[in-house]
Amino acid sequence: MTTVLITGCSSGYGLATAQRFLGEGWNVVATMRTPRPGILPASDNLRMLALDVTDPDSVADAVAAAGPIDVLVNNAGIGAVGAFEATPMATVRELFETNTFGVMAMTQAMIPQMRQRRSGVVVNVTSSVTLAAMPLAAAYTASKAAIEGFTGSLALELGFFGVRAKLVEPGYGPGTQFTSNGVQRMAGLIPEEYQPFAAPVFDGFQTPGPHTTTDDVADVVYRAATDPSDRLRYAAGADAVALAG
Repeated sequence: MTTVLITGCSSGYGLATAQRFLGEGWNVVATMRTPRPGILPASDNLRMLALDVTDPDSVADAVAAAGPIDVLVNNAGIGAVGAFEATPMATVRELFETNTFGVMAMTQAMIPQMRQRRSGVVVNVTSSVTLAAMPLAAAYTASKAAIEGFTGSLALELGFFGVRAKLVEPGYGPGTQFTSNGVQRMAGLIPEEYQPFAAPVFDGFQTPGPHTTTDDVADVVYRAATDPSDRLRYAAGADAVALAG
């Protein structure tokens, strides 16, 4: 039976993606910093592992405990919006540690077994901010755009060994915890001078319109994971599809 390891399964896209793969009959290794009983339905096909993608020891332990993996879904990520001028470099580094280096660390740890088997798929979840410029998201966009370039190059070198690398680019999901999980991180990132610029931007977030649901992303991740073609990018959500053109 095919096995998928998914990072960041405590909520949002990761949780929905784990549910989708379970529904398709896959073995699922759902990882998160602090596993909580009951977050996913009990199943003989489910294992939950603790994983902090920013901790090398945690990455090594989780990969060893997971065993053979056919598909790696790098979903874990953190967000922040605010004026770049007011964003501490410590916050920028925090974004890159999870969104960029965490993805790279998990991928590097998983490649050897896939290369040796000459099969496997790495699915990296980025964001539609890589498809069109979004204000007040410079550092976040940079952390995700780095993975776009990383994955494109990786797909070429892993393709030699029969391993595929894919990008899933979700749109804006008002139902996710992107903002609530980053409240402390984003405190003070809109200085008074930026308020006249930022106010209409944040108002736009509240305006009904095309957006992305967790199920949208779960469906597209599953499609990317099971697509045998060399296609690299998959937009997820009505707004992301529109931006991708």
